[in-house]
Amino acid sequence: MKRFFFFCLILVWHVVNTMAQGELDEQAKIFYRDEISGAFLLNSDGWGLNFRYAKRVDAANKFLYDFDFAILKHPKEYRLSSQYAYGRVYVLGKQYIPFIFRGSYGKQKEIFRKFDVGGISIRRFISIGPSVALLKPIYYEINDNGNVKVEKFDPNIFNMGYFDPPVIGRASFFKGFDELKVIPGAFLKFGLSFEYSKEDKVLHAIEVGAFMEGFAQKLPIMATTENYQFFVSLFVSYRFGKVLDPTVRKQKKAKKKEDFFY
Repeated sequence: MKRFFFFCLILVWHVVNTMAQGELDEQAKIFYRDEISGAFLLNSDGWGLNFRYAKRVDAANKFLYDFDFAILKHPKEYRLSSQYAYGRVYVLGKQYIPFIFRGSYGKQKEIFRKFDVGGISIRRFISIGPSVALLKPIYYEINDNGNVKVEKFDPNIFNMGYFDPPVIGRASFFKGFDELKVIPGAFLKFGLSFEYSKEDKVLHAIEVGAFMEGFAQKLPIMATTENYQFFVSLFVSYRFGKVLDPTVRKQKKAKKKEDFFY
């Protein structure tokens, strides 16, 4: 967690330090700007992808419509290298991979506007919405007296101290999709966005913030340690996309309508 937080600070400092000053911006400004973007997220307990549509309310505020996909990791996961197959790694004791789907509605406010080409815009945002955890069971390949078998992890069978039966590695990723479990939840996300695009029609930003998420029950990720129902994590993301000018779209629609009738 400390390393992750330190990495976030270094990343934001680098963006601010290298992009905070620049040439005067002589581009034609898009004032009525909506935005459509995607993002790669790195969480302190996993990673994910994001899609966002931001609708302008006024000069400083936007409504946010977000959709996230993430893979959640248990804080006690420990990767082991297989002693029976070179290059294969696995997390002994892991029962399920949680695939998290989130949909949210939020608001973003610009608190510092950039005035030059190499400047930086700072925005704060907050979103809230439902989430769903799809739990896919994990299967392991084990060495059973020279024969390879595929089994789920069972703490009543696996001897953790002696790795008996011997684990070769994790079985195919696709095995277990017919046994998905669904657990509903909800989450809150907030943070800061540092937008540093040099072109007014393009969006590039670094975001940092925090997640607070809870589910209807504990997520049984691990069989060998305590599992959790509530999660708090930090995140950093790189966002990229484009700016949409609603006035231009309206003009194009009106032009098409005019061309159709005349």
